[in-house]
Amino acid sequence: MQKRTDEPVTALDLGPDATPTPEIAAYFAKCKEKLGFVPNVLRAYAFDNTKLKAFIDMVDDLMLGDSGLTKLEREMIAVVVSSVNHCHYCLTAHGAAVRQRANDPELGELIAQNYRAARLDRRQKAMLDFAVKLTEHPDKIEEADRQALRDAGFSDREIWDIAAITGFFNMSNRIAAATDMRPNREYHYMARQPVKQPAEKNNHSNKKRAARRSPS
Repeated sequence: MQKRTDEPVTALDLGPDATPTPEIAAYFAKCKEKLGFVPNVLRAYAFDNTKLKAFIDMVDDLMLGDSGLTKLEREMIAVVVSSVNHCHYCLTAHGAAVRQRANDPELGELIAQNYRAARLDRRQKAMLDFAVKLTEHPDKIEEADRQALRDAGFSDREIWDIAAITGFFNMSNRIAAATDMRPNREYHYMARQPVKQPAEKNNHSNKKRAARRSPS
């Protein structure tokens, strides 16, 4: 067991961190290399290696795995769902991811505050409309909602992915709210200025780009 010496990331006393497995230790090292820190959501789960590994596997599959959705589109879903649920942690962390992937700080703010005011294409607006309805009124989802996604260009496999990401972040938002999970301060300052490098465009042209499994 490893004693927790840093500032608490949740309001719960979950005891000492479990001794990380080699796989988890390598994943944390990769986070530090890529981001400069270990996301607090991972630190929150660190009291139990089994729970932490399950969380990592699910996040990596949904957000980085093979899908017809671009990584930017997946982050958009995370932010819009978190906006509906007023989740401070996920809005902060995934808002930073939208800014970074789009190389557009303004888009990140719009998605977090009111995606309907953003200049999204028909496909993306339909995707986010579905995610919001599934979050607010899951019992009212019907065939017309699925057909609207098909009409916007989504395959049934992609509709599954939209639903899975929406469902996951509704769960994650509630855990974050229940435990008063706090985001890393670094997220607040990430990608606040555009950088001169290719970014994942805010359209569907990159949907077939191969997904590389790495922390985000």
